[in-house]
Amino acid sequence: MLRSWKFALLALLIGVGLAAWSASAGSGGLAVVQLAVFVVLAFLFSPLVFPRSVSAAEAAVGDKPIVYWRPGCQYCLRLRLALIGVAGRVSWVNIWTDPEAAAAVRAVAGGNETVPTVVADGVSRVNPGPRWVRERLRAGPVGE
Repeated sequence: MLRSWKFALLALLIGVGLAAWSASAGSGGLAVVQLAVFVVLAFLFSPLVFPRSVSAAEAAVGDKPIVYWRPGCQYCLRLRLALIGVAGRVSWVNIWTDPEAAAAVRAVAGGNETVPTVVADGVSRVNPGPRWVRERLRAGPVGE
């Protein structure tokens, strides 16, 4: 579990260190702003931003599109933020916690674990644009 929090903790530590340095230099206002920015970054890179992950086996049973992701991935974060409001209509599968999911991604991505990898309507795409995923959510039957 610590591995999935690695980037969030790193962002938080950098923010605290930078804010402490600014505060010691007499820039209290700047220190507060810097800390706030890095706290937001830590939150965005944490597993808290993504809906609960399911296993690859659970995702395969449902009729929702599947997004294979991993914590700390900036492209996964971009996709997640672009899907605000509809992210629950997608099955999110963390490849770091599910070896079957990592194998599924390697099969699609030429042996690499490139994420996000999305499977929708029987079509697999490695790092698709958010627009493509939203179109699949509108077009196909999706279980709530």
